[in-house]
Amino acid sequence: MSSPPLPILARDPAHQVARRQPVESVALEHRELRLGPWWQKIPAYKAVDEATFLDHAWQARSSITKVSRLVETIQELVPPGFIADLEGGMKRAPMSVRVSPYLVALIDWEHPYEDPERIQFFPLASRLLADHPKLGLDSLHEQVDAPVPGLTHRYPDKALFLPLDTCPVYCRFCTRSYAIGLDTDEVEKVHLRPNDDRWRRAYQYIASRPELEDIVISGGDAYQLRAQHIEEIGEALLAIPSVRRMRFATKGPAVMPMKILTDDPWLDALTRVVEKGRKLRKDVVLHTHFNNAAEITGITEDAMGRLFERGIVVRNQSVLIRGVNDSVASMGLLVKRLGHVNVHPYYVYVHDMVRGVEDLRTSVDTAVFIEKSVRGITAGYNTPTFVVDAPGGGGKRDAHSFEYYDRDTGVSVYSAPSVKPGQLFPYFDPLHQLSTHQQRRWADPGEQRVMVEDALSKARGRAR
Repeated sequence: MSSPPLPILARDPAHQVARRQPVESVALEHRELRLGPWWQKIPAYKAVDEATFLDHAWQARSSITKVSRLVETIQELVPPGFIADLEGGMKRAPMSVRVSPYLVALIDWEHPYEDPERIQFFPLASRLLADHPKLGLDSLHEQVDAPVPGLTHRYPDKALFLPLDTCPVYCRFCTRSYAIGLDTDEVEKVHLRPNDDRWRRAYQYIASRPELEDIVISGGDAYQLRAQHIEEIGEALLAIPSVRRMRFATKGPAVMPMKILTDDPWLDALTRVVEKGRKLRKDVVLHTHFNNAAEITGITEDAMGRLFERGIVVRNQSVLIRGVNDSVASMGLLVKRLGHVNVHPYYVYVHDMVRGVEDLRTSVDTAVFIEKSVRGITAGYNTPTFVVDAPGGGGKRDAHSFEYYDRDTGVSVYSAPSVKPGQLFPYFDPLHQLSTHQQRRWADPGEQRVMVEDALSKARGRAR
């Protein structure tokens, strides 16, 4: 009895599908999330059960706001000399301390110098570097572009609304270190506390500008808004006919995901605003801020799943940070893990030029290389765009879209035709990544002017 004929595709060598090798386990690493009572490795949390650890109120109440309390928590875990290094770093920090137990437990305190979470939240005196000479406290000029306090109107159809100035944790690298958190030894803050009159003035300005269609509600952090405030702000903005899109911005899911699991009033308020927006055919989403794949645990997956079930779209904005996500491997894992928990990677910011964190910054060249390398590891809609938020108020520019970039001096120049036409905005790579010769040039004010003017001159020729 003869065998049946092979399908046409199988008989035609031109259509034979190449056999793929079995996938290596590292390719599935993004699915391996931290599970179980992993926080109990911290002696202070050894007796904390799951119900307590998942209680958002306990997390907020137990957050560490003093260096002395952190020292009490980690003293027996860290290597010799670390505590003195930490205390020295905190004295020079532009941001005050506030960290959740969730975040404290994520850190590998036996190897704190290399840990990506420690790097983001706790400065060490031994790692600090002098600020770049072109750096400023409000490098993005948000206050310059603020027609009323706490509202920045830079892009033609978008505004940034800052209803408050507190966060569930304080990041070292915060671009709003001029306003967020308590005053420190280094910085006296511009305060933006919740205020009905200030909010009303913001709404009135937005309503008076028919071109404004997109409002970002940030701060501070939307996590810190009470449920009532979430709904009040949402209702006020949805009532403005020209507003078509709203984004509630929060670091919370990365540092206290249990709030989404156990703070039902807050989540219900956000859900009602999202649903009302949908009925009005207006887009209301949540923007968040994961920087390293280790921040995404089984708790995160449950929290993001709850948002997903309610139809709440979540997008992520990362900051490119030295030692945290500035390699192809670390950024690739973050991108894949975000997609795994239904969070869309949206932006990766080249580190803003803010005070006290020069050790965290990387170069534009690093950003361009990593973006090129991670593109293609997953679907395009789950691949972030790498941007430079141009110092001086130029807004977000694709990192590779510079008019001119001198990799030797570290000066890149961007234009923003739709934001501030005719202006040029230089960005400066960190000095520690330049040659010794170029670092000496930057130490000379005269040479600084020569390098900047040369870059601007060449950029003008290309921007025409």
